[in-house]
Amino acid sequence: MIKNTFFFAFSFLILAGCSKNTAVKMHLSGEVYGLKKGTLYLGKIKDGRYSKLDSFAVQDNGKFELNSTEESGEMHFLSLDRQEDKTISFFGENSHITINTNLEKFVLQAKISGSKNDEKWRSYLKMTSKFQNQNLEIIKANFEAQRDKDERKMDSLSKKSAQWLKRKYLYTTNFAISNSDSEVAPYLALTALTDANIQLLDTIQKSLSDRVKISAYGKELNAFLKTIRENEQD
Repeated sequence: MIKNTFFFAFSFLILAGCSKNTAVKMHLSGEVYGLKKGTLYLGKIKDGRYSKLDSFAVQDNGKFELNSTEESGEMHFLSLDRQEDKTISFFGENSHITINTNLEKFVLQAKISGSKNDEKWRSYLKMTSKFQNQNLEIIKANFEAQRDKDERKMDSLSKKSAQWLKRKYLYTTNFAISNSDSEVAPYLALTALTDANIQLLDTIQKSLSDRVKISAYGKELNAFLKTIRENEQD
């Protein structure tokens, strides 16, 4: 009897341990240098609203650990005391991710590792920052042309702006297709290409791997395309 009781108790502990490991999809740890006390929040956008996934009260040092039990492969947010200017955006996934930063430059000094999705996302941001700089130059030149009432220059800048937007759309589409096995692909379609030609969105959707197609962003992209087609028929 004692032997059987021990066996069932031991079996329960094993199952409980397995269940716990299975439940945690993403483990986030790191340190905020200079932080002595505060609360870190892990969250994401779910059904159009911010959803808190976990929180950690820092005491005496800036080290923290946070977990997510939901399917990752989505944009996540790490915020300090829910301050908007102290919120780090990063692409989460089913892995152990590390974020190290400091209190003074919480967002700018953030070093993120352990997420392949986030590496791709950062790579895209680095390239598109060049597009953004070009756009700022066009906006500045257009402001000056309007001030000087130079219609010829304004017309030229309008065409240049259209060409800039087309290049950005094409680069984003090619980047998404080249990374079709990453949740970053449908995310870009939903955030950077919502005003683009439906053919670009459709091309990205068809290029997605089977795994990504059934991800949260994959399903959202499919629903978005369905809505566009239905509106075109009306």
